[in-house]
Amino acid sequence: MKDFRDLKVWHKARDLILEVYGATRQFPKEEMFGLQSQLRRASVSVAANSAEGCGRSGGGDFARFLYIAMGSASELESHVEIAKDLQFLDPADYKKLNSGVTEVKRMLAALIVRVNSER
Repeated sequence: MKDFRDLKVWHKARDLILEVYGATRQFPKEEMFGLQSQLRRASVSVAANSAEGCGRSGGGDFARFLYIAMGSASELESHVEIAKDLQFLDPADYKKLNSGVTEVKRMLAALIVRVNSER
């Protein structure tokens, strides 16, 4: 069992959560329980599933939770695109979030490969 705080991807995902929360503060009030909530939940899910996988015994469980985190990152990526299309995100926030999601997905993919190779 590893400490999730040792994972670089967890730190990057946590930074992304803070960026998502900041960027979604200006969303219309009617989106509080819609897209704003979905963006926030998906971002939190990436870090949470990475951490939960660390707390499991064995590489197979860890890899499974990393795959779930990857799915949440893809969901977040989709929500970011929709928020941009609806003009809820300004271009600078969109660029920062899109770049952050891409980086987290790249890091998750590399970690998945490493965990799977160690099994």
